[in-house]
Amino acid sequence: MAGRFEGKVALVTGAGSGIGLASSLAFAREGARVVASDVLRDEGEAAARRIAEAGGQARFVPADVTRAAEVESLVRRAVEAFGRLDFAFNNAGMEGPGVPTHEHSEDDWDRVLAANLKGVWLCMSAEIPVMLARGGGAIVNAASALGLVAVPNAAAYCAAKHAVVGLTRAAALDYARSNLRVNAVCPGYIRTPMIDRVIARDPEAEARMHLAEPVGRLGTPEEVAEAVLWLCSDAASFVTGHALAIDGGLVAR
Repeated sequence: MAGRFEGKVALVTGAGSGIGLASSLAFAREGARVVASDVLRDEGEAAARRIAEAGGQARFVPADVTRAAEVESLVRRAVEAFGRLDFAFNNAGMEGPGVPTHEHSEDDWDRVLAANLKGVWLCMSAEIPVMLARGGGAIVNAASALGLVAVPNAAAYCAAKHAVVGLTRAAALDYARSNLRVNAVCPGYIRTPMIDRVIARDPEAEARMHLAEPVGRLGTPEEVAEAVLWLCSDAASFVTGHALAIDGGLVAR
C-alpha cells in the first residue's frame, strides 16, 4: 500500500457501490482504515470484504443517513472500532423521479431532499464534533455537476445538489480556523448503478449523456475517488469551501 493515509480513519457512506465503493477501496489502498456504511447490508458487507481481501482494514456499519439516530450510531461505532475519525466522504444519495417540476409528488420531493441533502447535514453534524475534538480533519460531500448547472426533469435532485454546494461552503467557513476542511465533489455523468437505473428507464439517455460530456464519454467511479482522496490529503491543505467538478468539461459549456 502507498501509505498516504497510514494510521488514519475514513468514513464513507453509500460505500456499497459506485463512487462510494471506489472511494472506500482507494482510501484502504492508501493505508486508511475504512468504515464502510450503506443502507443496503449485502452491498456494504461486500465492500468491507473487498477491502480486507486486498489487505486493508474495514468495518461495515449499516445506516440510513436520513435518520439522525442511525447517523449518530454510525459515527460512534466508527470511533469505537478504530479510535478516531480523520476523513469523511458523505456520499450516500439517490436519483430523482425524472419528471417535470410540477409532476414531482410531495413524497418524491421529500425523499430526494432527505437522501441527498438532509443526510449530508446529519452526517456532518455527527462527524464534526469528533473531528474537532481531535484537532481537525477533512470532509468531502457528494454534490453533483447538477449542483452547479441544471437539466430538465430533475428539479428535486438539482435543488438538493445545489443546496449541498451551499451547505459545504457555509460549513467550510464555520470551521476554517479549526483545521477542519469541508469540500464537495461535483461528478458529471459517471458509470454507476444510479446512472444504469436512469438508462434502464430511458435507453436513449446514455446517448444524451455522451453528447453532454465534452470529452465524449462517461466518467468512472475511480476518477471521482481520486479527487475525493486528493481533497482529504495534505496536498489540498489550502483548499476548503470548494466544489470540485469532475465532469469531463460538462459545466464548462
